[in-house]
Amino acid sequence: MNKAVVKKKTVSKRKREDWIAGYVFIAPLVIGLSVFYIWPFLQNFWFSFNEVNKFNVATFIGLENYKKLFADKNLWNATWNTFQYVIITTPITIAISLFIATLLNSDIKGKSIYRTIYFLPSVTMPVAISLVWKFIFNGDYGILNSFLSVFGIEGRSWLSDANTALYMVMIVAIWSGVGYNVIILLAGMQGISKSYYEAAALDGAGAITQFFKVTLPMLSPTIFFVLITGLIGGFQVFDSIYMLVGIDNPIFEQVQTLNVMFYRNGFMYGYKGYASAISVFMFLIIMFITVLQLIGQKKWVNYD
Repeated sequence: MNKAVVKKKTVSKRKREDWIAGYVFIAPLVIGLSVFYIWPFLQNFWFSFNEVNKFNVATFIGLENYKKLFADKNLWNATWNTFQYVIITTPITIAISLFIATLLNSDIKGKSIYRTIYFLPSVTMPVAISLVWKFIFNGDYGILNSFLSVFGIEGRSWLSDANTALYMVMIVAIWSGVGYNVIILLAGMQGISKSYYEAAALDGAGAITQFFKVTLPMLSPTIFFVLITGLIGGFQVFDSIYMLVGIDNPIFEQVQTLNVMFYRNGFMYGYKGYASAISVFMFLIIMFITVLQLIGQKKWVNYD
């Protein structure tokens, strides 16, 4: 009887030590998430109901920031620009990435070199990328206008025209985003067993049929991942618009996105409470779209 009690106490002590060790190991992550993510999020949510001065002293004003926000015409223009950006760049980037990943997954020479070349834009500093593309799109001496003039086409000031500036930013976003998606999709393709392709070939399926009947269904979880990250990243676009179009550009307000609008109000004008309301609005949109994707993925994502 006594031996059983001692054994039970020993086991309980060991379990307690395991629990303590587990909490010690996860403590740095939990503290980091709490300090840099959870607390700022909660503080930002609280600030959206307050008027906040430059010393972060908050004065509660209820829903006034949200009333002002939904009456602001710039909100709807920024929202429309954001949705344009996301709807155009995300599917095109995934489609191009899927095509390139398929080519790199085939038996070609120098695959590692091509992978490095395609991935380079993803690890290049956004400032450097923006400077290069800004030179290409320059209306006076840009490479693009020089190229078009060869064919007798008159160029234009691409980044100073409200009708074209946002689309130029989209081109840069697609170019710089393809490399990352290619690596992710290629990794997913290489995880597909060759036995599926062998079985499909025995049934008389060609390369195109194999792609649509084998590759795409088996790759759907990876495609879903890059779709989710692409949409979230698209809603958070800031640096490319800020660098390419420029804050001093007369059309900057016309092509701004929600994230840019948040930056201008929070960091340039000092309207921190109003900026917090913008970020909460943007968070709700991203959360709603993400939930829709998580619900919809059950119909097309294959985890078998």
